[in-house]
Amino acid sequence: MIRLYLIRHGCSVWNVEGRIQGQADPPLDVTGREQARRLAGRLSDEGLVAVYTSPLQRARETADIIGRALDVPVLPDERLQEYDVGDISGLTWEQVAEQYPEVMKRWAEDRGGLDIPLKLANEEGSGPFRSRVVAAFDDIFERHAGESVGVVAHGGTLGTYLNHLIELSTWKSPFRFDNASLSIVEVNSRRPRIVLLNDICHLGGNS
Repeated sequence: MIRLYLIRHGCSVWNVEGRIQGQADPPLDVTGREQARRLAGRLSDEGLVAVYTSPLQRARETADIIGRALDVPVLPDERLQEYDVGDISGLTWEQVAEQYPEVMKRWAEDRGGLDIPLKLANEEGSGPFRSRVVAAFDDIFERHAGESVGVVAHGGTLGTYLNHLIELSTWKSPFRFDNASLSIVEVNSRRPRIVLLNDICHLGGNS
């Protein structure tokens, strides 16, 4: 069994601006760094042996703050990056409405989330996304059986992995992940156990 501490990155400058991030690379803002420090304090007694992270700045900065506080290695893995949304990356939802009204129409019809692919140029595709995310977590499982490991990534990445664990075929995830949230899953060869989901009690009023 492995105990995975699933962490969404802290608040980025684009989170504040309401921009769609995908694989664009904005950094954390001041709030995001403070969130990461509070989360590191929360994890101080959990016995993590390593922190894996998406290399995108907002995740890597979060992981580095946690890794320094816990004195554990931080290991980037490109497969943990967010879904590549292609041409809408960097846009606000207002800009998406102007430039891609069909995407906004689909969003208005199903506020549970958009189906992917979005039928836009340069996006990744749901199959390759799920395959790379699952492969990254499978490798972590193989390396760290019997240990506790942190994984800092993105809402789409974490949702896709949990969908895989509970055998949901759709890309849409019923799970929500707030900035700097903590979720814990225990994974073995038989069945997973979700111990904690989207917990932000460590943030207090700074969520």
